[in-house]
Amino acid sequence: MQVSSDGRLILVPTPIGNLDDITYRAIESLKQCDLIFAEDTRQTKKLLNHFEINTSIESFHQNNEHAKLPYAMRLLGENKHICYCSDAGTPGISDPGYLLVREAISKGFEVECLPGATAVIPAVVVSGLPCDRFLFEGFLPHKKGRQKRLLHLVDEERTMVFYESPHRIVKMLDQLEEVFGGDRAISVSREISKLHETHYRGTINDVQKSILEQPIKGEFVVCVAGK
Repeated sequence: MQVSSDGRLILVPTPIGNLDDITYRAIESLKQCDLIFAEDTRQTKKLLNHFEINTSIESFHQNNEHAKLPYAMRLLGENKHICYCSDAGTPGISDPGYLLVREAISKGFEVECLPGATAVIPAVVVSGLPCDRFLFEGFLPHKKGRQKRLLHLVDEERTMVFYESPHRIVKMLDQLEEVFGGDRAISVSREISKLHETHYRGTINDVQKSILEQPIKGEFVVCVAGK
């Protein structure tokens, strides 16, 4: 479907740590658009204030996205340019944004995603594991289905990449040991692009011990060697 409209949805990656990681193009897009939708307006306002961006901002997250979709589509139909930012990184990658993109495409509006920050690529590149082909799994289910999903990956030959929170990283490593064995090679990256960026490499058993030696803080990216 194609509509006669100059409305445009622009997905803007934002820094996952160091604010200098934002691109000039991202800053200009945020300055020139008609409205910014943000997963967390408080978080995005810090970024806007830092770069002296005065564009209007409204919330658009998983708890209100269904209610706000008609409003967003109406703005695009009025030839508005809308930017969307998640809390950090590229929208839609384990973050809200998919529903907005799908609806805009279905209505025939232009959708553009700027290149920029994401935790996946730096983590897999510095892991030392093969990265010519890899499988991105994102977050495992919080409760039911974690073990089942891992068991589906037992014979996976590509490097596997997961996101995990500090509250569940120890549990995840225990589950990885149970499913893949303690000798499987692994790399765990913490706080990518931030002051205390840390990488733990070795076997699953090695990393389990190393993780417990320091306070468990920050978001983690876990890369597991394929079979």
